Amino acid sequence: METVEKPWPALWALVLGFFMILVDSTIVSVANPKIMEGLNTDINSVIWVTSAYLLAYAVPLLVTGRLGDKYGPKNLYLIGLTVFTLASLWCGFSNDIGTLIVARVAQGLGAALMTPQTMAVITRIFAPDKRGPAMGLWGATAGVAMLVGPILGGVLVDGLGWEWIFFVNVPVGVIAFVLAWRLVPKLQTHEHKFDLLGVALSSVGLFLLVFGIQEGATYDWGTIAGPLTVWGMIIAGIVFLIAFVWWQAVNKGEPLVPLHLFKVRNFSLANTAITAMGFSVTAMSLPLFFYYQLVRGMTPTQSALMMIPMALASGVLAPFVGKLVDVVNPRYVAFTGFILMAVSLAWTAALMTPDTAIWLFLLPSALLGIASSGIWAPLSTTATRNLAPREAGAGAGIYNTTRQIGAVLGSAAIAALISARLAAEMPAGAGTGAQDVTGALPEFLQAGFSTAMAQSILLPAAVVLIGAAVAIMFAKPRPVSAIYAGFEGTAETPESATRQH
Repeated sequence: METVEKPWPALWALVLGFFMILVDSTIVSVANPKIMEGLNTDINSVIWVTSAYLLAYAVPLLVTGRLGDKYGPKNLYLIGLTVFTLASLWCGFSNDIGTLIVARVAQGLGAALMTPQTMAVITRIFAPDKRGPAMGLWGATAGVAMLVGPILGGVLVDGLGWEWIFFVNVPVGVIAFVLAWRLVPKLQTHEHKFDLLGVALSSVGLFLLVFGIQEGATYDWGTIAGPLTVWGMIIAGIVFLIAFVWWQAVNKGEPLVPLHLFKVRNFSLANTAITAMGFSVTAMSLPLFFYYQLVRGMTPTQSALMMIPMALASGVLAPFVGKLVDVVNPRYVAFTGFILMAVSLAWTAALMTPDTAIWLFLLPSALLGIASSGIWAPLSTTATRNLAPREAGAGAGIYNTTRQIGAVLGSAAIAALISARLAAEMPAGAGTGAQDVTGALPEFLQAGFSTAMAQSILLPAAVVLIGAAVAIMFAKPRPVSAIYAGFEGTAETPESATRQH
């Protein structure tokens, strides 16, 4: 660990930028109907505005964590923040759906440069047994940002137009840059070689898999063009990802993913659990906001305000959970959070009919906030507690990558499921019913649309249960002396110390 006299100001400076990029993971969901209207596009195209961002965010994370180790997390964070802020301006000025999607890719690349640096800095400037409150803040930021995104988006879309969900990032980005420049310390760098073949295999594999899942319904799960088919792309994506894992295992140099980290039980389990969480948080918002706006006729602001109980409960409880996980086995906290989240989503689905009293949705919303507060901090603390300083960048990159892969797959899977359920539940010839309306759907379409959205939201509810099953298997955290015994004051490398545990 590297001693920093005042670690908390540095953390708060990083958290501001981290909050901004995570808000952009969910802020678009509430604006989707207005973007569809303003840019004259359809549901599947507008979902790519979110998926393109998430994909461009996820793919580079493995290498950007290593870049932070080599060139300094502060430098990479500032570069990423600059790219993200300028790309936000580009998004706001986009006048067609293609330009907006390309600009969102640039935003995602900026976010990918920033994210691993925040977690790596925490790992390096806070001792493992003092990391709970810091990870609590980091986790609360992740949780609250994903919940606040739709609320902020609703207010901006109604008040100023959908473009302002992107323009608002510009002043925030400038403030975050100044604070990080002044408050974040320069940390020791570590020399790394870069696994270019690993980057290529993982990037191609992820793109093929996500494109195949999300666009499957568009091509009736058949031929895209010539010999290219949807299932061919999905299978090819899986093959590329298997080849990536094989290459990481046999690479005698410095692999992109140090597979020995996965020998640490809690690191492996926490990565699996955060994948389920990323999937569910991203997937749940799309059907919910389509229901609020297209069935209940809510404005973006009104639908976003339905999330206030969730954001308040999560924001208030998260700091207490951060302290709790330093004294209580995190598995019990995380397991409870996942179970409550599954209950909340199933409850929400049960309420999604055209005539349910709207205030009833506030109850599962509050429960979802309570659940969320019990998930983020325990998972991030559990994932990073046993990591050596040299491995902070790689570990943070892997953890954030798995979270974002979950989000990408969640976005792609929910898009495919929504299309399938709309086709099954809507009257023949009605299409999605969503492209040609700006308020509520015609009454004769509302029941079918509500049923389709309710069925869709059961998918993230089911995936959350996987997170619960994984969390209950966490091992008891090891004492700090055991973590550092292998490589402090000896010639032993952090990698070998990690392998032993």
